[in-house]
Amino acid sequence: MVNKGVITIPTADLSPFLKELEESAYSYDADDEDDQKKKKKKDAIEIIGKACSEFGFFQVVNHGVPLHLMQKALLLSNQFFGYPLDRKLQASPLTGAPLPAGYGRQPDRSPDKNEFFMMFPPHSTFNVFPSDPQGFREVVEELFSCFVKTASIIENIINECLGLPPNFLSEYNNDRKWDLMSTFRYPNASEIENVGLREHKDVNFITLLFQDEVGGLEVKTEDHQWIPIIPNQNSLVINVGDVIQVLSNDRYKSASHRVVRQAGRERHSYAFFYNIGGDKLVQPLPHFTTHIDQPPKYKSFIYKEYLQLRLRNKTHPPTNPKDIINISYYSTT
Repeated sequence: MVNKGVITIPTADLSPFLKELEESAYSYDADDEDDQKKKKKKDAIEIIGKACSEFGFFQVVNHGVPLHLMQKALLLSNQFFGYPLDRKLQASPLTGAPLPAGYGRQPDRSPDKNEFFMMFPPHSTFNVFPSDPQGFREVVEELFSCFVKTASIIENIINECLGLPPNFLSEYNNDRKWDLMSTFRYPNASEIENVGLREHKDVNFITLLFQDEVGGLEVKTEDHQWIPIIPNQNSLVINVGDVIQVLSNDRYKSASHRVVRQAGRERHSYAFFYNIGGDKLVQPLPHFTTHIDQPPKYKSFIYKEYLQLRLRNKTHPPTNPKDIINISYYSTT
Protein backbone atom coordinates (compact mmCIF):
# COMPACT_ATOMS: atom_id res chain seq x y z
CA MET A 1 0.00 0.00 0.00
CA VAL A 2 1.14 3.53 -0.73
CA ASN A 3 1.84 5.77 2.25
CA LYS A 4 -0.31 8.83 1.55
CA GLY A 5 1.22 11.90 3.20
CA VAL A 6 -0.77 14.77 4.66
CA ILE A 7 1.42 17.34 2.93
CA THR A 8 -0.17 19.43 0.20
CA ILE A 9 1.66 21.15 -2.63
CA PRO A 10 1.76 24.97 -2.57
CA THR A 11 -0.63 27.19 -4.55
CA ALA A 12 0.29 30.52 -6.16
CA ASP A 13 -2.00 33.23 -7.54
CA LEU A 14 -1.06 34.42 -11.04
CA SER A 15 -3.65 37.22 -11.27
CA PRO A 16 -1.19 40.13 -10.86
CA PHE A 17 1.03 38.74 -13.63
CA LEU A 18 -1.91 38.25 -15.98
CA LYS A 19 -3.05 41.80 -15.32
CA GLU A 20 0.45 43.07 -16.00
CA LEU A 21 0.53 41.17 -19.29
CA GLU A 22 -2.80 42.66 -20.34
CA GLU A 23 -1.72 46.16 -19.35
CA SER A 24 1.58 45.87 -21.21
CA ALA A 25 -0.32 46.61 -24.41
CA TYR A 26 -1.23 49.96 -22.91
CA SER A 27 2.20 51.31 -21.92
CA TYR A 28 2.35 49.50 -18.58
CA ASP A 29 4.70 51.09 -16.03
CA ALA A 30 5.87 48.97 -13.08
CA ASP A 31 6.31 52.14 -11.02
CA ASP A 32 2.52 52.58 -11.08
CA GLU A 33 1.87 49.29 -9.26
CA ASP A 34 0.01 49.64 -5.96
CA ASP A 35 1.35 48.06 -2.79
CA GLN A 36 -1.26 45.29 -2.77
CA LYS A 37 -0.34 44.15 -6.28
CA LYS A 38 3.36 44.24 -5.47
CA LYS A 39 2.73 42.10 -2.40
CA LYS A 40 0.69 39.56 -4.37
CA LYS A 41 3.47 39.27 -6.94
CA LYS A 42 6.11 38.94 -4.23
CA ASP A 43 4.08 36.24 -2.46
CA ALA A 44 3.62 34.25 -5.68
CA ILE A 45 7.33 34.48 -6.54
CA GLU A 46 8.29 33.26 -3.06
CA ILE A 47 5.79 30.38 -3.18
CA ILE A 48 6.93 29.22 -6.62
CA GLY A 49 10.64 29.57 -5.85
CA LYS A 50 10.33 27.53 -2.66
CA ALA A 51 8.14 24.92 -4.34
CA CYS A 52 10.61 24.46 -7.21
CA SER A 53 13.48 23.86 -4.81
CA GLU A 54 11.58 21.61 -2.39
CA PHE A 55 8.88 19.80 -4.41
CA GLY A 56 9.33 20.53 -8.08
CA PHE A 57 5.52 20.77 -8.06
CA PHE A 58 3.03 23.54 -7.32
CA GLN A 59 -0.45 24.69 -8.31
CA VAL A 60 -1.61 28.00 -9.77
CA VAL A 61 -4.99 29.74 -9.66
CA ASN A 62 -6.22 32.71 -11.69
CA HIS A 63 -3.99 31.29 -14.40
CA GLY A 64 -5.72 32.62 -17.50
CA VAL A 65 -6.99 29.32 -18.93
CA PRO A 66 -10.80 29.63 -18.97
CA LEU A 67 -12.63 27.03 -16.89
CA HIS A 68 -15.31 26.55 -19.55
CA LEU A 69 -12.60 25.77 -22.11
CA MET A 70 -10.98 23.17 -19.83
CA GLN A 71 -14.36 21.54 -19.19
CA LYS A 72 -15.23 21.50 -22.90
CA ALA A 73 -11.86 19.96 -23.74
CA LEU A 74 -12.40 17.17 -21.18
CA LEU A 75 -15.89 16.51 -22.55
CA LEU A 76 -14.67 16.24 -26.14
CA SER A 77 -11.65 14.05 -25.37
CA ASN A 78 -13.92 11.78 -23.32
CA GLN A 79 -16.12 11.44 -26.41
CA PHE A 80 -13.14 10.73 -28.66
CA PHE A 81 -11.70 8.01 -26.42
CA GLY A 82 -15.13 6.38 -26.32
CA TYR A 83 -15.06 5.66 -30.06
CA PRO A 84 -14.18 2.17 -31.38
CA LEU A 85 -10.44 1.57 -31.79
CA ASP A 86 -10.50 1.48 -35.59
CA ARG A 87 -12.10 4.93 -35.63
CA LYS A 88 -9.51 6.36 -33.26
CA LEU A 89 -6.70 4.85 -35.30
CA GLN A 90 -7.74 7.03 -38.22
CA ALA A 91 -5.90 9.79 -36.34
CA SER A 92 -2.66 7.77 -36.08
CA PRO A 93 0.66 9.69 -36.21
CA LEU A 94 2.29 10.58 -39.52
CA THR A 95 5.42 8.73 -40.58
CA GLY A 96 8.48 10.88 -40.02
CA ALA A 97 7.08 13.08 -37.24
CA PRO A 98 9.67 13.80 -34.52
CA LEU A 99 7.15 12.61 -31.92
CA PRO A 100 3.94 10.59 -32.36
CA ALA A 101 1.37 13.40 -32.69
CA GLY A 102 -2.11 11.94 -33.04
CA TYR A 103 -3.77 8.98 -31.35
CA GLY A 104 -1.68 6.39 -29.53
CA ARG A 105 -1.73 3.70 -26.87
CA GLN A 106 0.90 2.30 -24.58
CA PRO A 107 2.49 -0.91 -25.93
CA ASP A 108 0.82 -4.09 -24.63
CA ARG A 109 4.04 -5.09 -22.88
CA SER A 110 4.25 -1.76 -21.04
CA PRO A 111 3.18 -1.63 -17.39
CA ASP A 112 1.70 1.81 -18.14
CA LYS A 113 -2.00 1.62 -18.96
CA ASN A 114 -3.42 4.60 -20.86
CA GLU A 115 -4.28 5.91 -24.30
CA PHE A 116 -3.62 9.43 -25.50
CA PHE A 117 -3.99 12.04 -28.19
CA MET A 118 -0.95 14.29 -28.74
CA MET A 119 -0.56 17.50 -30.73
CA PHE A 120 2.14 19.96 -31.70
CA PRO A 121 1.35 23.71 -31.89
CA PRO A 122 -1.70 24.66 -33.98
CA HIS A 123 -0.98 24.63 -37.73
CA SER A 124 1.99 22.28 -37.33
CA THR A 125 2.23 20.02 -40.37
CA PHE A 126 2.80 17.05 -38.02
CA ASN A 127 -0.64 17.32 -36.40
CA VAL A 128 -3.29 14.73 -37.21
CA PHE A 129 -6.82 15.53 -35.97
CA PRO A 130 -9.86 13.28 -35.89
CA SER A 131 -12.90 14.39 -37.86
CA ASP A 132 -15.08 13.72 -34.79
CA PRO A 133 -16.17 14.77 -32.29
CA GLN A 134 -17.25 18.01 -33.89
CA GLY A 135 -15.32 21.01 -32.61
CA PHE A 136 -12.52 18.94 -31.06
CA ARG A 137 -9.77 20.51 -33.14
CA GLU A 138 -10.91 24.09 -32.51
CA VAL A 139 -11.18 23.56 -28.76
CA VAL A 140 -7.80 21.87 -28.28
CA GLU A 141 -6.06 24.47 -30.48
CA GLU A 142 -7.52 27.27 -28.35
CA LEU A 143 -6.53 25.40 -25.18
CA PHE A 144 -2.99 24.97 -26.53
CA SER A 145 -2.66 28.73 -27.16
CA CYS A 146 -3.87 29.53 -23.64
CA PHE A 147 -1.35 27.11 -22.17
CA VAL A 148 1.51 28.80 -24.05
CA LYS A 149 0.56 32.17 -22.56
CA THR A 150 0.37 30.81 -19.01
CA ALA A 151 3.60 28.83 -19.39
CA SER A 152 5.46 31.96 -20.52
CA ILE A 153 4.31 33.76 -17.36
CA ILE A 154 5.55 30.90 -15.18
CA GLU A 155 8.82 30.81 -17.11
CA ASN A 156 9.41 34.50 -16.33
CA ILE A 157 8.61 33.93 -12.65
CA ILE A 158 11.11 31.05 -12.48
CA ASN A 159 13.64 33.29 -14.22
CA GLU A 160 13.23 35.83 -11.41
CA CYS A 161 13.26 33.14 -8.71
CA LEU A 162 16.61 31.87 -10.00
CA GLY A 163 18.08 35.37 -10.04
CA LEU A 164 18.82 35.24 -13.76
CA PRO A 165 19.07 38.40 -15.92
CA PRO A 166 15.66 39.66 -17.14
CA ASN A 167 14.22 37.56 -20.00
CA PHE A 168 17.15 35.14 -19.89
CA LEU A 169 15.04 31.97 -19.98
CA SER A 170 12.56 33.31 -22.54
CA GLU A 171 15.43 34.23 -24.87
CA TYR A 172 17.07 30.83 -24.35
CA ASN A 173 13.76 29.05 -24.85
CA ASN A 174 12.48 30.98 -27.88
CA ASP A 175 11.42 28.10 -30.16
CA ARG A 176 7.77 27.14 -29.66
CA LYS A 177 7.67 24.50 -32.43
CA TRP A 178 8.48 21.71 -29.96
CA ASP A 179 5.72 22.43 -27.46
CA LEU A 180 3.34 19.50 -27.02
CA MET A 181 -0.08 18.91 -25.52
CA SER A 182 -1.58 15.52 -24.74
CA THR A 183 -4.92 14.37 -23.45
CA PHE A 184 -5.04 11.02 -21.67
CA ARG A 185 -7.56 8.37 -20.78
CA TYR A 186 -6.70 5.92 -17.99
CA PRO A 187 -8.97 2.88 -17.65
CA ASN A 188 -10.29 1.97 -14.23
CA ALA A 189 -8.05 -0.18 -12.05
CA SER A 190 -8.39 -3.95 -11.94
CA GLU A 191 -8.33 -6.10 -8.82
CA ILE A 192 -4.68 -6.99 -9.39
CA GLU A 193 -3.06 -3.79 -10.70
CA ASN A 194 -3.63 -0.02 -10.73
CA VAL A 195 -0.66 1.46 -12.62
CA GLY A 196 -1.66 4.26 -14.96
CA LEU A 197 1.76 5.81 -15.43
CA ARG A 198 4.85 4.60 -13.65
CA GLU A 199 7.04 6.79 -11.48
CA HIS A 200 8.95 9.18 -13.74
CA LYS A 201 10.26 12.71 -14.17
CA ASP A 202 9.30 14.94 -17.08
CA VAL A 203 11.96 15.48 -19.72
CA ASN A 204 10.92 19.01 -20.72
CA PHE A 205 11.10 22.60 -19.38
CA ILE A 206 7.86 22.86 -17.39
CA THR A 207 4.58 20.94 -17.51
CA LEU A 208 1.06 22.31 -16.98
CA LEU A 209 -1.73 19.86 -16.19
CA PHE A 210 -5.36 19.58 -15.21
CA GLN A 211 -7.28 16.43 -14.35
CA ASP A 212 -10.92 15.51 -13.92
CA GLU A 213 -12.52 14.88 -10.54
CA VAL A 214 -11.28 11.26 -10.44
CA GLY A 215 -7.70 12.31 -9.61
CA GLY A 216 -4.87 9.80 -9.37
CA LEU A 217 -1.84 12.06 -9.89
CA GLU A 218 0.72 11.69 -7.08
CA VAL A 219 4.06 13.40 -6.42
CA LYS A 220 6.97 11.91 -4.48
CA THR A 221 8.64 13.88 -1.68
CA GLU A 222 12.31 13.73 -0.74
CA ASP A 223 11.44 11.40 2.14
CA HIS A 224 9.72 9.05 -0.35
CA GLN A 225 6.13 9.81 0.59
CA TRP A 226 3.55 9.88 -2.19
CA ILE A 227 1.27 12.92 -2.04
CA PRO A 228 -2.02 12.74 -3.95
CA ILE A 229 -2.79 15.89 -5.94
CA ILE A 230 -6.42 16.58 -5.06
CA PRO A 231 -8.35 17.67 -8.18
CA ASN A 232 -9.41 21.32 -8.20
CA GLN A 233 -11.23 22.55 -11.29
CA ASN A 234 -9.96 26.10 -10.74
CA SER A 235 -6.25 25.26 -10.61
CA LEU A 236 -3.49 24.01 -12.87
CA VAL A 237 -0.80 21.68 -11.59
CA ILE A 238 2.73 22.74 -12.57
CA ASN A 239 5.92 20.75 -12.39
CA VAL A 240 9.53 21.47 -13.23
CA GLY A 241 11.13 19.25 -15.86
CA ASP A 242 14.63 17.85 -16.34
CA VAL A 243 15.78 20.82 -18.44
CA ILE A 244 15.26 23.28 -15.57
CA GLN A 245 16.98 20.88 -13.18
CA VAL A 246 20.05 20.73 -15.43
CA LEU A 247 20.16 24.46 -16.22
CA SER A 248 19.96 25.29 -12.50
CA ASN A 249 22.57 22.62 -11.65
CA ASP A 250 20.11 20.92 -9.27
CA ARG A 251 18.96 24.10 -7.57
CA TYR A 252 15.46 23.27 -8.80
CA LYS A 253 14.09 19.73 -8.82
CA SER A 254 12.39 17.71 -11.50
CA ALA A 255 10.03 15.81 -9.23
CA SER A 256 9.10 12.15 -9.49
CA HIS A 257 5.39 11.58 -10.04
CA ARG A 258 3.00 8.87 -11.18
CA VAL A 259 -0.64 8.19 -11.98
CA VAL A 260 -2.56 5.62 -9.93
CA ARG A 261 -5.74 4.34 -11.56
CA GLN A 262 -8.92 4.25 -9.52
CA ALA A 263 -11.30 1.34 -9.02
CA GLY A 264 -14.46 1.60 -11.07
CA ARG A 265 -13.66 4.98 -12.63
CA GLU A 266 -11.79 6.15 -15.70
CA ARG A 267 -9.47 9.13 -15.40
CA HIS A 268 -9.13 11.91 -17.99
CA SER A 269 -6.54 14.68 -18.04
CA TYR A 270 -4.65 17.18 -20.20
CA ALA A 271 -0.92 17.89 -19.98
CA PHE A 272 0.94 20.69 -21.75
CA PHE A 273 4.68 20.22 -22.19
CA TYR A 274 6.48 23.56 -22.55
CA ASN A 275 9.55 22.41 -24.41
CA ILE A 276 12.76 23.82 -25.80
CA GLY A 277 13.98 23.52 -29.38
CA GLY A 278 15.17 20.06 -30.31
CA ASP A 279 18.62 21.26 -31.40
CA LYS A 280 19.16 23.26 -28.21
CA LEU A 281 22.25 22.50 -26.14
CA VAL A 282 21.36 21.81 -22.51
CA GLN A 283 23.96 22.20 -19.79
CA PRO A 284 24.29 23.77 -16.34
CA LEU A 285 24.33 27.55 -16.65
CA PRO A 286 27.49 29.43 -15.60
CA HIS A 287 25.36 31.36 -13.08
CA PHE A 288 25.21 28.13 -11.05
CA THR A 289 28.67 26.75 -11.83
CA THR A 290 31.67 28.88 -12.79
CA HIS A 291 30.16 32.12 -11.43
CA ILE A 292 29.92 30.61 -7.96
CA ASP A 293 32.86 28.20 -8.22
CA GLN A 294 30.69 25.06 -8.35
CA PRO A 295 31.33 22.06 -10.62
CA PRO A 296 28.65 21.18 -13.20
CA LYS A 297 26.61 18.17 -12.13
CA TYR A 298 25.65 17.25 -15.70
CA LYS A 299 27.36 16.82 -19.04
CA SER A 300 25.99 18.88 -21.92
CA PHE A 301 23.58 17.24 -24.36
CA ILE A 302 21.34 18.03 -27.32
CA TYR A 303 17.73 18.09 -26.20
CA LYS A 304 16.22 15.99 -29.00
CA GLU A 305 18.76 13.23 -28.38
CA TYR A 306 17.67 12.93 -24.77
CA LEU A 307 14.03 13.14 -25.86
CA GLN A 308 14.50 10.16 -28.18
CA LEU A 309 16.16 8.14 -25.43
CA ARG A 310 13.23 8.83 -23.13
CA LEU A 311 10.74 7.98 -25.87
CA ARG A 312 12.45 4.63 -26.36
CA ASN A 313 11.76 3.87 -22.69
CA LYS A 314 8.09 3.76 -23.69
CA THR A 315 8.24 2.20 -27.15
CA HIS A 316 10.74 -0.46 -26.06
CA PRO A 317 10.40 -0.83 -22.27
CA PRO A 318 13.59 -2.31 -20.80
CA THR A 319 13.25 -5.67 -19.07
CA ASN A 320 15.36 -4.41 -16.19
CA PRO A 321 14.00 -1.18 -14.62
CA LYS A 322 17.60 -0.14 -13.95
CA ASP A 323 18.08 0.24 -17.71
CA ILE A 324 15.46 2.99 -18.00
CA ILE A 325 17.11 6.22 -19.19
CA ASN A 326 16.58 9.36 -17.10
CA ILE A 327 18.50 12.57 -16.49
CA SER A 328 21.09 10.76 -14.34
CA TYR A 329 22.37 9.37 -17.66
CA TYR A 330 24.19 12.71 -18.09
CA SER A 331 25.34 13.02 -14.49
CA THR A 332 29.00 13.85 -13.91
CA THR A 333 29.06 12.14 -10.52
